[in-house]
Amino acid sequence: MKITPTKIKDVLVIEPDIFEDSRGWFFESYNQKKLKEAGINADFIQDNHSFSKMKGTLRGLHFQNAPFSQAKLVSCTSGAVLDVAVDVRKNSPTYKVWYAVELTAENKKQLFIPRGFAHGFLTLADNTEFIYKVDNLYDKQSERSIRFDDPEIGINWGNVTPLLIDRDKNAPLLKDCDINF
Repeated sequence: MKITPTKIKDVLVIEPDIFEDSRGWFFESYNQKKLKEAGINADFIQDNHSFSKMKGTLRGLHFQNAPFSQAKLVSCTSGAVLDVAVDVRKNSPTYKVWYAVELTAENKKQLFIPRGFAHGFLTLADNTEFIYKVDNLYDKQSERSIRFDDPEIGINWGNVTPLLIDRDKNAPLLKDCDINF
């Protein structure tokens, strides 16, 4: 397993060791011991699985306020996504800094996103499946969103007009969001 730091402290790209033979391939998609050795101490308690029919579907930017914030370990099992994490911890030296990585069924990369980050992804292919582990349960009252195109953050999603649900289309700007990190 190769773990690569990003420009944001504690956001990590994880590339599994893939073992291929004439039958296909095998890899460990989660190994608590190896992740703890890399400094990931999240106790994952739930797996979530989403499916997006169409290329250009954008989900996010989402997070939960403390004490229900969530660390996530995300991956794409079918299709491809541009996965984005945004530091929304107000006292962080990387506040408002974002990191993006392409996660695909082929590259099998994962992204670890610690608590205190907004998260979103844009599908780059039809019929995309996305899986993520979380270390805290869903709490509707703590759920928050930030507009995907907030100019204060400036995420480069590429040249696309994304497919959005109303919740994401009408999400507040970062400056108007009641973040408690």
